[in-house]
Amino acid sequence: MHLFQWLPFLSWQRPTLSSLGADARAGIAVGLVLVPQAVAYAVLAGMPPITGLYASLIPAVIGVLWGSCNLLGAGPTALTSMLVAGSLAGMAAAGSPQWVELAIWLALLAGALQLLLGALRLGAIVNFLSGPVIGAFTQAAAVLILLSQLGSMLGVDSKRLVAAPGEFLDVIGTLQWQALAFGVGTLVFLLALKRYSRRFPLILIAGIVCTLISWAIDFEALGGSVVGQLPSGLPSLALPGVPAWQELRALLPMAAVIALVSFIEAVSSARVISRQRRERWNENQELIGQGLAKMASAASGAFPVSASFSRSALYLYAGAVSGWASLFTALCVVASLLWLTPALAWVPVAFLAAVIVVSVLNLIRPSWFLSLWQTSRAEAMIAAATFIATLVAAPQLQWGVLTGFVLALVHYLYQRAHPRMIEVAVHPDGTLRDRQRFNLPRLSPNLLAVRMDASLNFVTAPLLERFIMERCERDPSVQSILLHCGPINAIDSTGIDTLNHLIGGLQDRGVKVYFAALKKQVEDALQRDGLLRRLPEGSLFHTEAAAISSLQRNA
Repeated sequence: MHLFQWLPFLSWQRPTLSSLGADARAGIAVGLVLVPQAVAYAVLAGMPPITGLYASLIPAVIGVLWGSCNLLGAGPTALTSMLVAGSLAGMAAAGSPQWVELAIWLALLAGALQLLLGALRLGAIVNFLSGPVIGAFTQAAAVLILLSQLGSMLGVDSKRLVAAPGEFLDVIGTLQWQALAFGVGTLVFLLALKRYSRRFPLILIAGIVCTLISWAIDFEALGGSVVGQLPSGLPSLALPGVPAWQELRALLPMAAVIALVSFIEAVSSARVISRQRRERWNENQELIGQGLAKMASAASGAFPVSASFSRSALYLYAGAVSGWASLFTALCVVASLLWLTPALAWVPVAFLAAVIVVSVLNLIRPSWFLSLWQTSRAEAMIAAATFIATLVAAPQLQWGVLTGFVLALVHYLYQRAHPRMIEVAVHPDGTLRDRQRFNLPRLSPNLLAVRMDASLNFVTAPLLERFIMERCERDPSVQSILLHCGPINAIDSTGIDTLNHLIGGLQDRGVKVYFAALKKQVEDALQRDGLLRRLPEGSLFHTEAAAISSLQRNA
């Protein structure tokens, strides 16, 4: 049992010829898409193109072997690559040796953090980032990714495209028309045939065509931007020297953001896969697998990786049966590293930009904000603030996540600090419901029945005390109080102290206090304090129905 925990891949079902055939077909299909994607995402991260293939080899295998969802396709992703580029901006020049070293350490730190969280069984930490915050951040990042690639796709200097929006004609004059044809042509081809993207490797087909044309016309000699010469061979495993403490300190919060956001990517994919396959998965084990994958990427000289939703979905669509599919995908990457790097040298950068744009277009959904507004206006405003903050903070995208997290936390605390407190009475269906909403008479003329829909703690206890005392002062005829405690799931020391003071004050005024429907954990806490023993006999009703029957009978 312990061996399976340390080596989860030992619990895989023994492969058969049939399952290996299905995994081989699915793995090769994903591999054909992965190779050009990996190069494109490396460029997006500001890394040498070859590191995209390095990040797609050993990390992908490690991720599936030590993860819990064996159809999760780990490797370079657009969002993680954008986070890498944003995190390192201003610390070094993109593509420089220092940039590469910092990216490696970013992968190592993010992986170590995920590994630690998984080992401590803290996978539930992902729940601290709400869906609206992640959705808004993802869409803002997608917009930034799209804007960052427009210059390359259109064959114009990206900085000039942004800096001189009023000089449209001058910018048009600097367009590299061959690059424009590669970029826009690839974009139109992939979007027009999008419905067939799971059946055919459209990205590979477009890449082969663009590469052949680039070689035939000698696109680089015409001034076009191509990938250039790439080193052949498998990655060597090593780590660079430890950077200065100031750089490590700057990398730590960025690594935390990458660890959290990339794990949310993995969780989203794993949930979809496990539901469709009706299989269980373990978020803590997935944290370990994803953390080890990032650390393997660092050892391979590459940047942080994550789980790709699109590649994971392709595994599922192509009929993959087990994690062996990832091993066949890795063989495609090995073949590319050993024999295809000379051909990759002719790949136009405009083609890679178009691949990235197509990948992130699905993430931009304005209708999502409208739907969220109809569901919860407060959460919609938090999402809008996260979206705007991410755009404004670019390239330091972590501030967008932090803004959303703080606003969501404030909203959560505000809700908990303003619980719903109502006077209840008997509804025709026999339950205690909102007296004002349903225009109900009291249980008895001199009885005030109160329900608070929250735990009784240091935040809510003073509010409950104030609510009851104000009602009693407003209506001096009240001679008894019923506390309907069904919604109270927990109580702390402040809540117990408040109840003692409240009951004592009410008893001094001749007001009786009753409790109904106490949860076990709350009743146990009141028993340990001795509060229930100090109440007169008959003050505690275990059910709502018992309270109604007794109090109406004695009215």
